[in-house]
Amino acid sequence: MPVLFGKNGKVDLNFEVDGYSEKLKTVIEVEAGRAVSNYQFLKDFYESCMMHDVDYFCVAVKNIYRNSNDFDKVCDFFRALYSSNRLEIPLKGILVIGY
Repeated sequence: MPVLFGKNGKVDLNFEVDGYSEKLKTVIEVEAGRAVSNYQFLKDFYESCMMHDVDYFCVAVKNIYRNSNDFDKVCDFFRALYSSNRLEIPLKGILVIGY
């Protein structure tokens, strides 16, 4: 997914994603065990915010990973982020899927 453009519209920086719906302008990321322990979900969120022509971010994380409720932790993080209203987020919405 393109992030920065240079001379003549050439892509200078892009990020790899697991999936993208052009019709829905949605980035889809599927994370395994490192979603919370390495804060991969935050990196995915940040990258989605930087991408061109993206309105929605969807991340799938394990419900439980090594006795940690990763799904709830990710949901709590995004709930706090939106509730605090301290950051201007360029996305229309975020979907967290637990599996």
